[in-house]
Amino acid sequence: MGIAYEDFLDESYEPAADDLVCEFHIQPGQGLTMGEAAARVASESSNGTWAALSPESDVRSYSAHAFDVAEDGSVRVAYPAALFEAGSMPQILSCIAGNIMGMKAVDTIRLADCEWPEALTKGFPGPQYGSAVLTEILEAEDRPALATVPKPKVGLSTEEHAQIGYDAWVGGVDLLKDDENLTDQNFNPFEERVTQSLEMRDRAESETGEKKDYLVNVTAETDEMVRRAEYVADHGGRFVMVDVVTAGWAAVQTVRRRTEDLDVAIHAHRAMHAAFDRLPQHGVSMRVLAQVSRLCGVDHLHTGTAGFGKLENEDTVGINEWLRSDLHGLRDVVPVTSGGLHPGIVDSVLDATGDRVIVQAGGGIHGHPDGTEAGARALRAAVEAYGEGVSLETKAETSPALAVALEKWGRDSPR
Repeated sequence: MGIAYEDFLDESYEPAADDLVCEFHIQPGQGLTMGEAAARVASESSNGTWAALSPESDVRSYSAHAFDVAEDGSVRVAYPAALFEAGSMPQILSCIAGNIMGMKAVDTIRLADCEWPEALTKGFPGPQYGSAVLTEILEAEDRPALATVPKPKVGLSTEEHAQIGYDAWVGGVDLLKDDENLTDQNFNPFEERVTQSLEMRDRAESETGEKKDYLVNVTAETDEMVRRAEYVADHGGRFVMVDVVTAGWAAVQTVRRRTEDLDVAIHAHRAMHAAFDRLPQHGVSMRVLAQVSRLCGVDHLHTGTAGFGKLENEDTVGINEWLRSDLHGLRDVVPVTSGGLHPGIVDSVLDATGDRVIVQAGGGIHGHPDGTEAGARALRAAVEAYGEGVSLETKAETSPALAVALEKWGRDSPR
């Protein structure tokens, strides 16, 4: 019996326990109904094609099933686990977010969510630490961890970068972080930056009595990323940062495998994510990118500011809840809230995200009128105020740095 498009639509289908179920939002192409467009999505993303086939063997067990088709544009598609190569995120995404993104059968298509079965998740390591980094590597058991990126994010010399890190650490920040486009440029070479910054970290730890660390951007060609991660570990660093979208998921999986042996955690920057998720009707949602990040094994991930920072609003709260939820025994991921944060909006952000996060501020620290150390003290005071249940204005009465920050930035979000 032949296989045609209509064979991939079964609105009575009940997903099996080991099916990967994906939710798509689609706008059918001209002349197609929702059901016809949904069938084509299921066909193209599994084992169908535009021409009816009559294979000699029965390959239907590898076919996807479109079901739950709604006139508002949502459709769920179930994929049998046997369709996928175990532990290969590139292969999985080539199915569920591959050719279908450019099909004429849909004017737009959005991969909105996935339900990951244990049959697939057991092929991935998940995070090595997850939220355990807050207590096993840092000392942030009862508050959000704090991070900062030196500003300007590129152009500083190695000495300037390391000094800003020191000032931020002694002011109360836990983590110095490279930004997405600082890797190994002549003005701030990778190896010099690592050694000098970690020397300043050790000095700050000695002076404050608190654990401090550095999120080092190792993003590069895959073999070079591994070498850089080894360099960080050899010099006493406990974190690396990877631009997970631009580096690619196979590269992330390789780095995760090596960091297991190095006892190093992975901080995930999501640069380029908006190329996939900014248009709400097309692409791949940040929720799915977060799911992929967790499976591949990152420990922290930027998820937004719930609308209070400089970036577009998105489902930050829902994504954070998913990252903390049970996923067949895999560790959780610590959400990172960043992008236009300053002390005056910290309480609003934490109301939305909860306090088991990493709060990262760049300009909201270094733009403080009294400099980086004062900016770090202001951010630390704002977070302490939240934990103490007092207003920022009350806390500012005993924190001059916070008082200055509130006078400068008030309670407004930047653009």
